[in-house]
Order: sequence, then structure tokens, then C-alpha cells
Amino acid sequence: MTTRERVAQLLKAWPKIYPNAHTELNFKNPLELLIATILSAQCTDKRVNMVTPVLFKKYRTAKDYANAPQAELENAIKSTGFYRNKTKSIRAATSTITTKFGGRVPDSMEELRELPGVGRKTANVVLGNAFGINEGIVVDTHVIRLSQRLGLTKQKDPEKIERDLMELVPKTYWTVWSHWLIWHGRRRCFARKPDCANCEVFRLCPSGKVFLRTGVARKPDD
Repeated sequence: MTTRERVAQLLKAWPKIYPNAHTELNFKNPLELLIATILSAQCTDKRVNMVTPVLFKKYRTAKDYANAPQAELENAIKSTGFYRNKTKSIRAATSTITTKFGGRVPDSMEELRELPGVGRKTANVVLGNAFGINEGIVVDTHVIRLSQRLGLTKQKDPEKIERDLMELVPKTYWTVWSHWLIWHGRRRCFARKPDCANCEVFRLCPSGKVFLRTGVARKPDD
């Protein structure tokens, strides 16, 4: 089976396995998603979702965040980790949104990348999930791991992995493709002990049989 044939088969399988796959960060508008995505760096979505309800209620506009005292915002997001740098990024990004973009989160890769602290991954999350724009593929730790295990790339650098995936996956699926891999990574294809014995796409995975044979993966009786 070629790589393209494998992707074609996965495109048929994923919607049946994860028909409701979506970002697990809670948000109601582009600004909230941008803030949540910044907070999600080195932090679980579950933890971010515990912090954002109070945060979103207190700070409703980009200007609110930009004008928030550093210490006040740090305290509000402290449990997400790396809170000093995240606070600086949030205040700088929202300041630029306020002064340069009229208070509205921009809806293009070029303009989003102008925001301090916003890289391609964050921009892809916002574009794909808040605006419905398939500009690229979000590559996080789950997408890296599954893309390699499924034999879709040999690269290790996220941007190179993204380029490989964009060559293989039709553009209309770019946003949901990340959700499918992330959901599978969180529910089945774990980093340390993948559940290959119960994997819904085992027959399409070059790594599964190797993992079972070498004892890396969970066996049926584990």
C-alpha cells in the first residue's frame, strides 16, 4: 500500500471512528480561541478549560487583555504553567490587535503571524476552527507521533511534517485531519503504550505489528 493509498483509506475510516472530532478547547469567538491556544502551550486542554471561563468573563475584548496589569493576568492564568511568558504574549498580541486591527482578530496567516507570540501552529488553530479557513495543518505532539507511526512522514520538524501532510491530505480536510489524529492520539495511540490491540486503524498502520511484536504496545490481556 502506498502512502497516498493509506491516506485515502484513513480518510474513509476517521469520520466513522471520530464523527464529532473537534478542538477540545472551549471558545465562543476568535479572540477566546486565540487566548486559549496561547494558554495551551505545554498544558492540557482540560486545564485550560478550567481557567478560561473566569478569564473570558472578566476580559471580553482585546483591549481588556492589553490593558490588564501583568501581575493580575499572571495570577489568572498561573495554573497553566509558563504564566509569565504567556501573559507577555497575550498582552502583546492583544495590544497589536487593538492598535493595528481595530480590535478584531485577523483572519489571514500573514496578519496573524504579525501578532507577537503567534506562530504558524497557533495561527492554523485559529484560522481552521474560528474562521473555517484551511490554511494549513496543526502539528502538535500527537500529530507528530501519529504521522510518523502511520508512515506519513519521516521528518521530525513540525513545519516539515506539515508540508508532507499538506502534500498527502486534500485541503478540504486539513483542519479536521489534525482533530482526527489528536483524538486518536489521546484515546488510542498513546505515546508510551499505544493500544494497538484495539486500534481501529491497525491494518493501516505500519508500526502496529512491530509494536505488538516488540512489546511496546498494549496487548489484549493488558
